[in-house]
Amino acid sequence: MELKGKVALVLGAIKGIGKGITLALAKEGVKVALTYYDWEESLEELKQDLGKSRADYLVLRINLLDTDEIPTLVDKVIGRFGRLDILINNIERGGWPVVHGPYVREQWDLEMATTLRAKWWVYTSALPHLRASGEGVVVNISSIAGLVGRSGPSGNIFNDGYAAANRAVSSFTETWAREAAPEVRVNELMLGLVETRHGPQTRGWGLLTDSQRREIIDHTPLRRIGRIEDVVEAVLFVIRDAPFMTGSVLRIDGGYMLGGEYSETMPQGIIE
Repeated sequence: MELKGKVALVLGAIKGIGKGITLALAKEGVKVALTYYDWEESLEELKQDLGKSRADYLVLRINLLDTDEIPTLVDKVIGRFGRLDILINNIERGGWPVVHGPYVREQWDLEMATTLRAKWWVYTSALPHLRASGEGVVVNISSIAGLVGRSGPSGNIFNDGYAAANRAVSSFTETWAREAAPEVRVNELMLGLVETRHGPQTRGWGLLTDSQRREIIDHTPLRRIGRIEDVVEAVLFVIRDAPFMTGSVLRIDGGYMLGGEYSETMPQGIIE
């Protein structure tokens, strides 16, 4: 897919992974519409970084929990750019057990509404325009929490509801890939622990003990936390370099799902 001149909508782009994806797309000549709601103090830096890229961009503040506002969001993107080719469905609320403790209803509802419901509403509102593109792309961003749940070394990081919501995102990915084909490809990046997403640059990471953090690294074959650029490169691959891929879920987790088990060297055996 030729990226120059295309239009992308990136959710949750004020900082971290969303910002990294936005700047990478802008560098490729994509016109970018990006949303934010919190962290207003990061807005000026984002605009400065976008200005350096000389990209045509639109910044929109919206509470994506208010589903009535989502069609208006998409209308604003179309009104500004006249089309929509790419949707980066990057929105979640990842409640940490070590931060929030046992669930209260408000936390449960917030995780479902953010991680799950908002993705569906944005996709549904954007779909007619993505179809009109003729080569639309949706990238759902999810978490390996949908597979590991609240277990193992990540048991202090992934709440039950967050895990359940991310499992459901994969169901969305498969359903949408069928529904939107052939005009739109829909794929999913299932992330492990990344520096700004359940990693060292988040509040919960500092609440873990040294041994708990070490256990997570030891459980990851590549022996490190993910970086923003790891996710960005995967997003660019899915959009630009994988025209025959849809309905797929790619794990970007350093091998965390494999665990810390090692593979023995092949023995010589006893048969001559």
